[in-house]
Amino acid sequence: MVSIQRILGQMRRVVQDYNMIEDGDRIAVGVSGGKDSMTLLTALRQLQNFYPKKFELEAISLTMGIGNADFTPVVEYCKKIGVNYTIEETLIGKIIFEVRNEKNPCSMCANLRRGALHNKAKTLGCNKVALGHHRDDAVETLLLSTFYEGRIHTFSPVTYLDRKDLYLIRPLIYTEEKQIKSVVKSESLPIVKSPCHVDGKTKRQFIKDLILDLQKDNREIKSNLFGAIKRAEIDGWHE
Repeated sequence: MVSIQRILGQMRRVVQDYNMIEDGDRIAVGVSGGKDSMTLLTALRQLQNFYPKKFELEAISLTMGIGNADFTPVVEYCKKIGVNYTIEETLIGKIIFEVRNEKNPCSMCANLRRGALHNKAKTLGCNKVALGHHRDDAVETLLLSTFYEGRIHTFSPVTYLDRKDLYLIRPLIYTEEKQIKSVVKSESLPIVKSPCHVDGKTKRQFIKDLILDLQKDNREIKSNLFGAIKRAEIDGWHE
């Protein structure tokens, strides 16, 4: 069982490696209610207790206008850990699945969610937005971009959005998905099930399954790909 202390160690290292947090930062944490974002929120809240640079947190969730996602457990959890929590109502899911009836909805959904999250972060006075992307996500995004876009690309550890004057930070990029799953169990974190109609049926899921299959012959596949991202200094990454 992986402890939250191990995640905190990885988080502190990545925050220092990429200079993610400065004194006086006000960081909006994008909270979908899934395992990644809940682990991110938990670890950042604990990092506040001892990190030498002082920062504030705001947790933000977006409703999608579809399904029956119940954020009550997240409301109670944020009260417990002392983080201000905002639920922003949107109709993103309704627009994508009912109005536009998108056949490949993931890209548009991600863009709309990003826009709504960034706007809310700005209204709350935040200068940074923390996202729950982890090490496996970086590897999967590299393969998705290579296979489907013909370019060597993944998301960056830190991204500056000049139009919004916001920094996006990803403090879990040294953390494996299996470690996050373990911490969710060990910390009994509340999880909100995604209302998305295509959850688990995406191209990303195909890539995830492909990597699992390749690992049967080479258990180092993910580590090698992650190392390649850092050694090649793709999209702002470095050793």
